[in-house]
Amino acid sequence: MKGTHLLCAVAAVLASAACNADKGNGSGNAQTQGELPAVQRPADGDWSKVVTKTPEGGFLMGNTRAPIRLVEYGSMTCPHCREFDEVGAQPLIDKYVKSGQVAYEFRNYVRDGFDLAATLIARCNGEKGFFPLTRALFHDQPTWLGKLQSTPQEQLQSLETLPPQQVPVTAAKLAGFQDWAVMRGVPVAKSTQCLTNQQEIDQLVQMTSNVASQFPDFRGTPSFTINGKLLEETATWDKLEPQIRNALGERG
Repeated sequence: MKGTHLLCAVAAVLASAACNADKGNGSGNAQTQGELPAVQRPADGDWSKVVTKTPEGGFLMGNTRAPIRLVEYGSMTCPHCREFDEVGAQPLIDKYVKSGQVAYEFRNYVRDGFDLAATLIARCNGEKGFFPLTRALFHDQPTWLGKLQSTPQEQLQSLETLPPQQVPVTAAKLAGFQDWAVMRGVPVAKSTQCLTNQQEIDQLVQMTSNVASQFPDFRGTPSFTINGKLLEETATWDKLEPQIRNALGERG
């Protein structure tokens, strides 16, 4: 992308990580996870219909009392995160989340102004809209990244001189996120509120910053934890699924 990884002012406190960099040795610290209240099982037994916002700031799909809590740290501008979503998300949901065996939490790892804008759009409708909007943004990632790649350099560089509170809205306009969101049921007025929600921005900054202190071996996105333990070599579904099976087997 032109203006590689244009960092807005808030990004100064974000942990730095390259997309899909080599994973560490899996010896990262176990993560403290907030306790979630029990929720009622859906009448049809499909736990994927239950989504809860977690104290850490992520969104969790599934049974809050599942024996396995899988957390993905993902970036909206990361092509490898898009690849995992395209290949692994549906099998994960169909085989493990719907049954209540695994609770799947997605935590946004924000890398730059465009990532921040896309993340705020994905979170704009709260629990009911997070996973549909996130998956739609991943699906359309080549289109909006292509739009940014064709944007004049001076417009991209202008983000670096803006006050921090103006970065998300400006980045969203350059990427076309608000028009995109309108077509998916998020009016411009609402998306503008989301893009200027300082409390939400602060939580995203903190959630991203926490990763480096919690997991010294964290190298990039996507990365996964099971029950608070950072996994190694899990950037693809074929590498992640055996570890889910192993974790379920250990408990069985």
